[in-house]
Amino acid sequence: MALIDHFNDFIARFDLPITRERPPMVAVLRLKGVIGAVGLGGRGLSVQSIEPLVRRAFSRRVRAVVLIINSPGGSAVQSAQLTQMIRAASRDKRIPVLAFTEDVAASGGYWLALAGDEIYADPMSIVGSIGVIAASFGAHELLAKIGVERRIYTAGDRKSLLDPFRPIDPKDVERLTEIQAEIHRGFIAAVKDRRALKLNGADDVLFNGDIWTGEKAKELGLVDGLGDYRAVCKRKYGDDVRFMAIDRPMSWLQRRLGRFAPPDIFAGEAGDGWAGQLIAAVEERSWWSRFGL
Repeated sequence: MALIDHFNDFIARFDLPITRERPPMVAVLRLKGVIGAVGLGGRGLSVQSIEPLVRRAFSRRVRAVVLIINSPGGSAVQSAQLTQMIRAASRDKRIPVLAFTEDVAASGGYWLALAGDEIYADPMSIVGSIGVIAASFGAHELLAKIGVERRIYTAGDRKSLLDPFRPIDPKDVERLTEIQAEIHRGFIAAVKDRRALKLNGADDVLFNGDIWTGEKAKELGLVDGLGDYRAVCKRKYGDDVRFMAIDRPMSWLQRRLGRFAPPDIFAGEAGDGWAGQLIAAVEERSWWSRFGL
């Protein structure tokens, strides 16, 4: 009798349960909001706020890490560094990353999606905006009407670049345009590096700052497919796949009053008061409103 037959006979005789393989596990990390410092407290998606969650996601025995992205963009630096951090963790742990867009993955939000080995979108997601934007205001005429004189003293000819309380200086605009072009080139290089031969469009179409639905983004090669993370993961890893949410830890007060309680007043962070919350909300609203949301 073969050894395996002896083993099966032993199991049957004593009615011992046969150990089954654990169902596959997938870590789910949500990246929602404006990228970079927002409001007085510097809220928003940043390396500082997200790094602990990335470590937790990749420290588990998982088949993949899912990124659920819902962001209108923000800081180019934080977008690039967050993407690099996630890619480094993926290479180090040899765990694939799947990125899924929700309402918006635009500008820096799409840059985050580049951390995925594969990118999926909802057919109605807003995807793209591969460009650079800077916004300001001009108040020099208002100052003149109310009789206020602007006085500014600098060491360095360009130190007061784009001062909103002075008339526009063409040299300032030229310099800002040069800086934006440099950042834009970096963004384009990141897209081409991660999407390689998947892109299906001319540069002047893909990289002019335009936005598309998920359906059109798939045609252009900016995403790999359409669908939500549950359906895609079940297709990849089986119907018994399990999902493990990687959430930010709640404060002492939030644990007692619920996740939607006001920020912990003992946290000691700038901007935790109502004024900081209001400023952050206004700033975030301005980012989302660019996409009609």
